[in-house]
Amino acid sequence: MLPILDIETAQNTILKRIPPAEQPVPDAVLQGIEKLFGEPLRPTEAVARILASIRQQGDQALKHWTWVLDGSELENLRVDPDQLFFAYKSMSDELKNDYQVMATRIKTFHSKQPTTSWLTNALGGTLGQLIRPIRRVGLYIPGGTAPLPSSVFMSAIPAQVAGVPEIVIVTPPQRGSNLPHPSILAACAACGVTEVYTLGGAQAIASLAYGTESIPAVDKIFGPGNLFVTLAKQQVYGVVGIDGLAGPTETMVIADDTARPAWVAADLLAQAEHDLLASAILLTPSRQLAEAVQIEVGRQVESLSRAEIVAASLANRGGAVVTPDLDTAVQLANAYGAEHLCLVVADPWRLSEKINSAGGIFLGEHSFEVLGDYIAGPSHVMPTSGTARFASPLNVWDFIHIISLVALDPDTARQISPSAARIAHLEKLDAHASATEIRLATQGESA
Repeated sequence: MLPILDIETAQNTILKRIPPAEQPVPDAVLQGIEKLFGEPLRPTEAVARILASIRQQGDQALKHWTWVLDGSELENLRVDPDQLFFAYKSMSDELKNDYQVMATRIKTFHSKQPTTSWLTNALGGTLGQLIRPIRRVGLYIPGGTAPLPSSVFMSAIPAQVAGVPEIVIVTPPQRGSNLPHPSILAACAACGVTEVYTLGGAQAIASLAYGTESIPAVDKIFGPGNLFVTLAKQQVYGVVGIDGLAGPTETMVIADDTARPAWVAADLLAQAEHDLLASAILLTPSRQLAEAVQIEVGRQVESLSRAEIVAASLANRGGAVVTPDLDTAVQLANAYGAEHLCLVVADPWRLSEKINSAGGIFLGEHSFEVLGDYIAGPSHVMPTSGTARFASPLNVWDFIHIISLVALDPDTARQISPSAARIAHLEKLDAHASATEIRLATQGESA
């Protein structure tokens, strides 16, 4: 079930990054689109049509697509706040406590991020940066085969720490229901977010970007989703900001012969159960460990409720790669840029110094990735598809923007104006130059 590969084979298969535009679209998806629209369309074209209809028809189109795609006939798009609090009160005391622990740890972690404005007089007059929270943000919370209430906490709390005044959540209805999953509603209540809409897919992204009669538009959209959600975010970028384009989730484990095979196998399986396209990869210089993990994966998967998904994920996107040494494993990991990188080795701190591409690094067998998914502290929304080479996990800075402040004193302005004028002439921008020269020529004259 977990293939063991050499480096060359791995680099041509599971370690090979394919640009999003070149990802193959399953035939079943294309057939579903053709049935829906009555003609063959690419996913990008289908999403464009959904976005256009909502931009033009607002709430009416939102209700139409929710019925067609989710099987839910909505009278009201917004979830009554009483439903949020009812869902929370209906939880067991134990789960309420778990939610509280998660919220506290996430808030404590993100509160350590510096987000202060600053001023300096070192350049003449006053210059600086003003840090301001984004006014209104929209959070997309997946709710398909595996509803993710943890994503509410992981997205809403950093926004609250940043001081965002208006936080909106969109999340799809349960099949055949007019409401999202109760665990998600309870999470919204626990986080104090009361503006929640029953919407999923591309139509949810359209509502946030363009606004409708019932839903005021937001300034930036956050959250992972399926292919259609990702394409919708891509197409509305520029009308609003987005956090990024999320791909399938991925975990990479670097392990040596000190690792426990059963624990490594469990960590790989935890990632593979997300969906068919999830990636769970082991890099190890120990073939003995790779074989032991392979056996453990086969044993443990038999008891999993999502065994079919796990099997397909590991067969197509997972594997154990045997490397000559740990340094080679690090080189492969840096080239791959995994969302989650787990270092299950004798000295994980030493190895971590060599890592420069990862969404999150999990050091040692007790810092396993599942704890990061729920309760460790950092947001579990992390860069995927190799974007960890340049992108960062969701954090407080994603919810703020910077305004440059320029308040020069007259002497400084006079001193630097000739340089500005000469550079403007160099760029053939005479009006720019004139704006400086007219001031130099009339210094001292009264206004």
